[in-house]
Amino acid sequence: MTVPVRSPWVRTRLRTAPLAALLTAVLAFCAVFLAAALPRELDRSADQALTASLQRVDQTDTQIQADAAPRQQTGPARAADLDVALAALTPQLSPHLPLDAHDVAYGERSRQPRELPDPGLARPDGVDPRLNLLYLGRTDGHLHLVDGHWPNAAPRHGVLQVALSRATARTLGVRVGQLLHTNGLMAPRIDVQVVGLYTPLEPDGRFWAGLSCATHACLLPLPGGDDPPRYWLATALIGASSVAVTDTWSGGLGEDFWWLPVDYTRLHGDTLALSRADLSSWMGGPTQQAAAEASGRYNLLVDSPLLALLDRAAARQAAIRPLTAIGPAGLAGVVAVVLCLAAGLTAERRAAELRLLRARGGSRRDLVLRLLGESLSTVLPAGLLATWLALVLLPTPRLLPALVAAVAALLFALLAVPVRTLLRDTLALRPARRRRGRRLVAELALLAAAVAAVAEVRRRGVGGLDPLQVAAPLLLAAVGAVLLARCQPLLVGALARAAGRGSGAVGFLGLARAARGTGGARRPSVLPLLALTLAVTTAGFGAATLRSVSDSRSALARLAVGGDASVVAPPGATLPPGLARSLAALPGVSLGTAFWEQDDVTVVKDGAVQPPATLVAVDPQTYARLARAVGRGAFDPAQLTTPSSGSGSPVPGLVSGDLAGAGSGHGYALRLDGGRQLQVTGVGVVTGTPAVPDATATVVVLPASAVAARLPDVSRPNRWLGLGAVGDARLRAAVPAAFGTDTSAAHVAALADDPLQAAAARIFWACTVATWCFALLAVLLALVRAGPERAALLARLRTMGLRPRQGLRLILAESLPQTLTAALGGGLAATAAVLLLGPTVDLSPLVGTPVPTGLTLTAPPILEQTLIVAGLVAVAGLAEATVQGRRQITVELRAGDGR
Repeated sequence: MTVPVRSPWVRTRLRTAPLAALLTAVLAFCAVFLAAALPRELDRSADQALTASLQRVDQTDTQIQADAAPRQQTGPARAADLDVALAALTPQLSPHLPLDAHDVAYGERSRQPRELPDPGLARPDGVDPRLNLLYLGRTDGHLHLVDGHWPNAAPRHGVLQVALSRATARTLGVRVGQLLHTNGLMAPRIDVQVVGLYTPLEPDGRFWAGLSCATHACLLPLPGGDDPPRYWLATALIGASSVAVTDTWSGGLGEDFWWLPVDYTRLHGDTLALSRADLSSWMGGPTQQAAAEASGRYNLLVDSPLLALLDRAAARQAAIRPLTAIGPAGLAGVVAVVLCLAAGLTAERRAAELRLLRARGGSRRDLVLRLLGESLSTVLPAGLLATWLALVLLPTPRLLPALVAAVAALLFALLAVPVRTLLRDTLALRPARRRRGRRLVAELALLAAAVAAVAEVRRRGVGGLDPLQVAAPLLLAAVGAVLLARCQPLLVGALARAAGRGSGAVGFLGLARAARGTGGARRPSVLPLLALTLAVTTAGFGAATLRSVSDSRSALARLAVGGDASVVAPPGATLPPGLARSLAALPGVSLGTAFWEQDDVTVVKDGAVQPPATLVAVDPQTYARLARAVGRGAFDPAQLTTPSSGSGSPVPGLVSGDLAGAGSGHGYALRLDGGRQLQVTGVGVVTGTPAVPDATATVVVLPASAVAARLPDVSRPNRWLGLGAVGDARLRAAVPAAFGTDTSAAHVAALADDPLQAAAARIFWACTVATWCFALLAVLLALVRAGPERAALLARLRTMGLRPRQGLRLILAESLPQTLTAALGGGLAATAAVLLLGPTVDLSPLVGTPVPTGLTLTAPPILEQTLIVAGLVAVAGLAEATVQGRRQITVELRAGDGR
């Protein structure tokens, strides 16, 4: 009796097709790695942007500042009580408000300084310097004694030992051992003796953020007056035995303080809501009450500007999140299409094998389980490795989003081949008419979903992470792909008929095959079209968004400067002769104009004094070109070139709307410095002018030649504005040091210097490059899918006299129309997305300042993305055609081959 031998299915299949198994594992690895890496990279970018933004603010704004009145104790016990209170306060900090323990500053300080009338001390404006007292509870690692000793004795005979920073001693002219007297206005009188000098180890560190006058003397103005005299304010350190002196020094009680700096490098964007809630509780909630009870300071007051900073960071993250999500969403769609294409290729490659198994009695359940076993053996290890690698390479505390995305991608890759095979087997049993009806219903549902999404987004706008705004461009791309799949056979068929009228048969044959589909398909597959359309649409929409951001920044910068470059003479001075010509000759300058400007000019209209105005005397021709380019105050230069009848006649001028009243034609009297007066006739109205950044300011624009004829000393220009690519360094090198310079490039750089904006742009371009790669892979899979049948056709045509070059033309004529049409359709879908969804996009978070909502439709960014994808597709098609055209006839034509 012969015992049947059962061979293991999975191992046998892997040995039979090792290359296919390897490629499946690589594709799954890439898909799962991207799925796990993107959420972690988004978290890391948000965290880094939050840290960078908090590093730029005043570090006192990142502290929790607790203050209380001191207890009625004396001597070292009062200092020890501050230590006890700190030990009670720090445990109240939650994990969402981590403490930077190294830079905690606490102690007691005087509320009011005392004047030091000693002769020989520095007095910049004849005002006596003033001195505050400060006790610091912990100075290890923050101070270094350089001379003398630390204050270690209690006050004796009205003399208090203090230590000053070496910088303060040099500024005031104080030496170690010197006795400083107070003015005696406060009783009891206390004098101080400087017994030591120290230097701060990190004078710019967070520990000294609110104690700057303890590291150096501060030059402050006296309150009141337009130009008040200044005085030196210094802070002296006292010892633990002298803490109670702060009460009498201030003429009342001193002030205990505990400044708890938050370690913002450990704050995370995903937990900002929890950090804000905990901080709010500190400032006036349960945590403040608990801290007051634990420290025994029931008059404890807590404040922190950090709450406003966290609120602003959360608002900016919420505003920028939908713009950041468009790139990953498009990438996810293209990856899903590629996985479906790979599954379809596998199912078609093994169709004969699976039909044989079904004919021998295999059930659908058995086939699906066996295919699932194959997927588990290849996809699961690759997916687990990809997930582990993403978690290791991109460390961030939050795991759940990355794990959810990785599991979703892994399940999709695992089930793609079994589900595709099951659907193929199921649909094969249904009538063709029924299948066409189901497809039409699905396409109409997709169209309805896209229309509903676009209409809803346009109706209510966008706020925060809106799934509709993210999904709408993808739905438009899907609708475009469906329309292309429906229309492409007709379009390519028309081209085939036109090519058939020619003398050659190669072009007609290739186009005819492209029109009817290849590989036995009755119409071109929608999946390659969908992949390419998704890639071009998302890339084009994102590129249009970034281009609108760049254009908005440039426009705002030009409005702020008045052009691309500005030079301003010091008050009372004018531009040196020849400077305007040398500035206009700088490399990159395309237009330059010098003019005279004066602020706060008195305007009299019909005997009534109007609000002060800014007077600008310009060359009408060049200034009009500048105004048109800047986009503010455009006018017809012919309005200012009307010849005047004499030196006493009014000068034609353009005035802002608040002066014009009912319109032009009014007469104005301008009163300038020195009693000079100029008569002006309004010949037009302008809405602002480039020389004045404020668009609502009152301005009067006059022709310089007419003004010079009446006021010769006004004819010398004191400002210059130019257009063109001019850098700050080059502009500063061309003008005297006392002159003020400004460029639009500097303003653009300041607006773009935001880590959150940079992270959004970086993530978009990374997703775009990955989308290009997967779109190219979709094209290659489509070519591979039709490759065997095409190769057999070429071999048969070779036996009939087809030359290799003609075979290459045949393959290109067959493969390129679909992919190039998809690239063009993606560009049209991206244009439609910008037109339909652009008005709802708020660019303010990316620009860096409030701007009008909406995208600007410009052809270059969308065209660039379309040409990039089309170029990649053309190169892939050419490479595949070259490989297929070199296949040998004997390799393809085999006995019994059914292709």
